Amino acid sequence: MQIGLCQIVSTPDPEANLPLVRDGVAAAAERGAEVVVFPEATMACSGARWSELAEPLDGPWAERVRRIAAEAGVVVVVGMFTPAGDGRVRNTLLVTGPDVETHYDKIHLFDAFGYQESKFVAPGERPVTFTVADVTLGVATCYDVRFPGLFTALAEQEASVVLLPASWGAGPGKREQWELLVRARALDSTSWVVACDQADPVTVGREPVGAAPCGIGVSTVVDPWGRVHSRLGTEPDCLVVDIDPGVVEEARRTNPVLANRRF
Repeated sequence: MQIGLCQIVSTPDPEANLPLVRDGVAAAAERGAEVVVFPEATMACSGARWSELAEPLDGPWAERVRRIAAEAGVVVVVGMFTPAGDGRVRNTLLVTGPDVETHYDKIHLFDAFGYQESKFVAPGERPVTFTVADVTLGVATCYDVRFPGLFTALAEQEASVVLLPASWGAGPGKREQWELLVRARALDSTSWVVACDQADPVTVGREPVGAAPCGIGVSTVVDPWGRVHSRLGTEPDCLVVDIDPGVVEEARRTNPVLANRRF
């Protein structure tokens, strides 16, 4: 399976971010991608007024993404914000494309490192998987990577690939934590982990917004043995990788940590 990672720097304006989605999908599809992944907060970057910008899944922003996916003939996974009904929003991954339509609401909210996402984001409740070309893929978002149980739950639902859009906060040691956690979750779940982060806004001359986690780049693809398959730098870029689900079968047979768990 060919998976594209579009490492972008989104703006506070949802309309301005749609061309980033269109151009990223076109570039990845041209290189053979069947699934194209964008970061968390692609609709509007961290620090934007999400409560004012959130739209339902049948709203105009999501519909534009659906058209982009349909025209390219690929499945697109993209971070957006949907109304939660209590004055907050949900941090949502829209998953859309040929024969695929689902969404995931971020379960673990980033109440850490001096930030409190739960003030304006309501948590999701359920893991989500979907199937493309007989391959089951799971999804998770950014801070979810610190919680191994979600990744093992996705593996129990037969996911062999976990897509991880993110807008990772910068700071001392944060890049090292990102790289370690992505690799650890691949080992925990004996799955491929495809982690697509927002590029570092400084690389395009933009300063981060307050304490908001705006991204560090370093989108990373890790195999079920915890080995780094591919990695981007800190600037905007597009990467297309070839994922072999057969590696998952071999890893789970050789290192059956899912079967051997007691807790």
